[in-house]
Amino acid sequence: MNQHALDALEFERVLEIIAGYATSEPGAEAVRALRPVPDGAAVAAALDEVDEMVSWLIRDESWAPPVIPEIAGALDRLAVEGSVWTEGELVGALRLLRGARDVRRALLPQASQLTRLGGLADGLLKDEQLQKLLQESVDEDNETLKDSASAELKRLRRSIRSVRSDLVRTLESLARALPERIAVSDASVTIRNGRYCIPIRREGRSDVGGIVHDESASRATLFVEPPAAIEPMNHLRELHISETREVERILKELTDRLRPRAAELTDTLERLVKLDSLFARGRYALKRGCSRPQLVDREGQGYRVVHGRHPLLLETSEPLVPFDLLMNPGEHTILVTGPNAGGKTVLIKAVGLVATMTQSGILPPVGPGSAVPVFSGIFADIGDEQSIEASLSTFTAHLRNIQVILEEAVPDSLCLIDEIGGATDPVEGTALARAVLLELADRNCMTLATSHLGELNSLSAEHPGIVNAGLAFDAERMQPLYRLIKGRPGRSYALAMARRVGFPEAVLEVATAALSQDDVDTARLLADLETKEAELDERIAALERKERELSQRTESLERDQEELEERRRELEIEAHRKAREYLLEARKKLDEAMKADREVAREARRELEARLRDHAQALREADEGRVADERTADFESGDLVWITSLEREGRVVERRGPDVVVEMGGVKLQLAPGVLKRRGEPQRARESAALFSGPEIDARPEIDLRGLLADEARLELIRALDAALQAGLAELRVIHGKGTGVLRETVAEHARSDRRIKSHRLGAAWEGGSGVTVLELE
Repeated sequence: MNQHALDALEFERVLEIIAGYATSEPGAEAVRALRPVPDGAAVAAALDEVDEMVSWLIRDESWAPPVIPEIAGALDRLAVEGSVWTEGELVGALRLLRGARDVRRALLPQASQLTRLGGLADGLLKDEQLQKLLQESVDEDNETLKDSASAELKRLRRSIRSVRSDLVRTLESLARALPERIAVSDASVTIRNGRYCIPIRREGRSDVGGIVHDESASRATLFVEPPAAIEPMNHLRELHISETREVERILKELTDRLRPRAAELTDTLERLVKLDSLFARGRYALKRGCSRPQLVDREGQGYRVVHGRHPLLLETSEPLVPFDLLMNPGEHTILVTGPNAGGKTVLIKAVGLVATMTQSGILPPVGPGSAVPVFSGIFADIGDEQSIEASLSTFTAHLRNIQVILEEAVPDSLCLIDEIGGATDPVEGTALARAVLLELADRNCMTLATSHLGELNSLSAEHPGIVNAGLAFDAERMQPLYRLIKGRPGRSYALAMARRVGFPEAVLEVATAALSQDDVDTARLLADLETKEAELDERIAALERKERELSQRTESLERDQEELEERRRELEIEAHRKAREYLLEARKKLDEAMKADREVAREARRELEARLRDHAQALREADEGRVADERTADFESGDLVWITSLEREGRVVERRGPDVVVEMGGVKLQLAPGVLKRRGEPQRARESAALFSGPEIDARPEIDLRGLLADEARLELIRALDAALQAGLAELRVIHGKGTGVLRETVAEHARSDRRIKSHRLGAAWEGGSGVTVLELE
């Protein structure tokens, strides 16, 4: 890719922002090293990886890659036979192995859904013995060898501590015994040149003897190693030398253990660095609301950016107006005209950065529905590159940049030219700009150019691939609106701006009079178009508001209707429950009466028969809507049936209209077919009917929790799960939306704790993506 274009677009500033989301410096460096590639397959693969990372971070917001040690140089040295790693480098190897283990544990269980991240994790080195050896040998906090690294090291260090302690006690005793005339007040044992010493006054040198190792700044105090300390100090020094020799031996032994795994360690480091780079890009995408654009063929499908934003302006606190840009197949060049400070340069830079980010494997700040091609080259002539040292004028610098574009641009290139034809004589500048734009359009390059030269607006009539565009501007307040309007050129508003800043009216009148009639007519026509567009925008906005209001009212009515329906169902179920309780109680009383007295039983039977008929009629009427399809059931005289409402067996006597007359224990009942089951049905069905006569199960394969609070959503989820499990459903689809992620986490938390749920996952793209969780039930 053209480096000058990347510099003009400030691409490295964008990379620096994204690198800030990495967890370690190697990962940040990997982000800074990203560059656009012209290979469509490579771009698609890179975007797939980032998209998968975004999905993983949505699923587990707390996950982050491990901190990656900076041991790339040390790994290179392993190829040199005899090389030895330091304690700090061995600590880095331990952290690398532990980080690889943690990543494997987190990602491998998700490998079936996160195939690319799972592939990265699957290739990480797993050597538990080597990890254990390093863990037992090195102290991570101090980056030193542990005493337990070897028995000899442990013995030497114990001896060093013992000899040093004895030596210090001896020197402290000598210091306390010094005569007052040579003793230094508040003196303590100190180390000079690696030897333990006591401070004395200079005049006591001959009294103490020994070796002088240093003196104070005032030269009044000497730091002396007394004769009694020389031999113990020499012994301590010998122990330190032995310790150093043992440390070197252990370091060499540990390094030799690492050497056969050098290639695998290097590959693991590279995989973790890539994972951190993907993590940084994924976090940036979530933070800035980036989406993956569809990669398309521009000749066949054009170019479309929806809700595009400049990535550098996203980092500021200023409000940002997104842009939409559509280029249909056959449109190759957009010529943007309009006033200064209207946002033209920002627009073409944003288009360039969308392309460079996409082709670098970074999700750009665009909305869903965006579709961009993969460009073989990206070229830019943006900004003032005047150089006094190089004797380079502004116009000459522009010419050199455009010359490179003309030499290297091909049909699938992106060319961005700011203020084409400017910084020189308008007549010649217009002629040169016209020739360049026509040449690029003939090559079918995708070109975005800005200009203040009004004569260029006629190019759209000369070449079908060139389209005019302007940036909306508030003529009353003299403020840019930063909205691209394709199909008509923009006005410069030069005289209007001059009047607003306070130019003398006489000067403005002379300037206005100098305009040709064609210029005046064109300006008036553009002003009329802008006025009509503004009116149309207002009408469209009003219609959209009304449409939203109607939609909200419709949703409100639907919610009210659902609530009423739910209330009706609850009342119906409650009525059925009470009726069944009453009938069961009546049956119980009937049985008791028949046992007590036959005559009393007959009287009770007649009374209860009448009451049963009344309640059966009530049940029949309540069930009328739900069992209409069962009224035509073919029950014949003599059939044995099970009466579900009374939980008793009876025999069909006759059909009476839509109802069935059934004899039960000498009592004839006129019942709806819906409460009858043939006795010939499987015993399990009869037992089920006898054991359960509760309300109808309202089991649905899908539940919508959007708009609910977390506690409300949890209750609705439990109810839906109970119903789904009773109905024998294998799967429940829970719609929670994307939003802030609170409902998604509520569903996930319940899914992890409810043993009736076998597994849970986010929905696939066709199921609703991260806005849906699919529960697999036991």
